[in-house]
Amino acid sequence: MLKKPLRIAFMGTPDFSVPALQALIGSPHEVVAVYSQPPRPSGRGHKVTKSPIQLLAEANDISVFTPKSLRSSQEQQHFSNLNLDLAVVAAYGLILPKETLEAPRYGCFNIHASLLPRWRGAAPIQRAILGGDSETGITLMQMDIGLDTGNMLAKETLAITDQTTGESLHEALSSLGAKMLLPLLDSIDQLSPETQNDTKATYAAKLTKAEAELDFTKTAQDLDRQVRAFTPWPGSFFKWQDKVIKVLKTHVVEETQGAKAGTLHVTKNQLSIVCKEGALSLDCIQLQGKKPMEVAAFLNGYKPQNGDVIEVKV
Repeated sequence: MLKKPLRIAFMGTPDFSVPALQALIGSPHEVVAVYSQPPRPSGRGHKVTKSPIQLLAEANDISVFTPKSLRSSQEQQHFSNLNLDLAVVAAYGLILPKETLEAPRYGCFNIHASLLPRWRGAAPIQRAILGGDSETGITLMQMDIGLDTGNMLAKETLAITDQTTGESLHEALSSLGAKMLLPLLDSIDQLSPETQNDTKATYAAKLTKAEAELDFTKTAQDLDRQVRAFTPWPGSFFKWQDKVIKVLKTHVVEETQGAKAGTLHVTKNQLSIVCKEGALSLDCIQLQGKKPMEVAAFLNGYKPQNGDVIEVKV
């Protein structure tokens, strides 16, 4: 067990990072500095807003630094002058150069939201759902100059079910990472790092709005995973009669026999859309400028016709 508290810098930005910083603040360890991305415009009013991590640090009287980059010699010297035992990184969003990685006594530990080497990169939570994985988890890892390529220090798994969304998995993994962190630090002198098998690595590309439109030439299962993975962002939608319909919740049903992809199947309280395999039944949707509604309310108000066909991607 660790004999004395560690001098730690925490490096993170979004909500995902908050439970880990809270755990450190409540621990015997000394959080001497917090690094976060600079305040940015957000919301409809584009008001410049501090990150959740910066707000938490300031509320606890911890010094906060928000450089746009860590590559300059001045930033690297400043980081080195903190005389750290360790830096803990969780969804920080900036690249750490070699000089920064090597400055603390124990280097930099990262809380990564996948079971490495699967899903290295920016969007491991959503890509695990999209990929049809049955489980994911947290890997605590020693950072090196590669993209999530460092030695693994600890792993724990979480199941992915047919009800799991990007939002629910984000919250679960955020809590799990915080739970795993303090026991790891308590045994920091007895760790047994495990090298990653690079041949099993997959890449979790950053999400884009361009991925949000549903493509009914894919299978219904694939699209159901997309809807769940892209909740809450970037969302999923399709176009019908010049209307953009955001899809919030779905389930997979058997397709209408012989119908082509994009065909609507309408009953009194159900609307499904034929896909390459199976059909996607819509449970909850939202029209632009409207509140979310159950599909029965949509059918009652807009009267889509059985057999109508949505134009699909070629």
